[in-house]
Amino acid sequence: MKKDNTNQQRIYAFIDAQNLYSGVNKSFSYWAGRGKRKNYEGWKLDMKTFYSYLSKRFGVTKAILFMGNDPKYKSMRNDFRSFGYDIILKPYIADNHGKTKGNCDAELVLHACKIEYPNYDKAIVVSGDGDFYCLIKDMIEENKLHRLLIPNEHRYSQLYKPYIVEHGVFVSRLSDILSA
Repeated sequence: MKKDNTNQQRIYAFIDAQNLYSGVNKSFSYWAGRGKRKNYEGWKLDMKTFYSYLSKRFGVTKAILFMGNDPKYKSMRNDFRSFGYDIILKPYIADNHGKTKGNCDAELVLHACKIEYPNYDKAIVVSGDGDFYCLIKDMIEENKLHRLLIPNEHRYSQLYKPYIVEHGVFVSRLSDILSA
């Protein structure tokens, strides 16, 4: 695995945990062009290996997972901390249908743009969610974006298309080195 040339920069990873999980783990069918559908077979991401990948491949010095604070995942969060991740939790809320949601988008942007901003030289954002478009655009303009890791090449915001060649990495293509 070739490491990006970072010249000892402080590189932080801001990870939308739910988007990462659902992007690689869930199976679905998608349009593959010419009226054909294909199936994407989800796979289980090994979060310990992913942390190692971020630090070895990109020189990440701090990886922050943003996730909902569901009590049933306390043990899993403890495992993530033991792997080296910092974790920012958002309380879960129930929508009108009783489904719980822990949307962490605002927390990720707040940490990337204000709380952690003076502490890193470059950032990696892990999400395919178009809600982060303004963050990605700003980071590029400020020369702060190192990489955009998109969980799934078949499901991501088309707003990111202009940034794929220079900054994009599709996690879904890395199952051979990142699967559990």
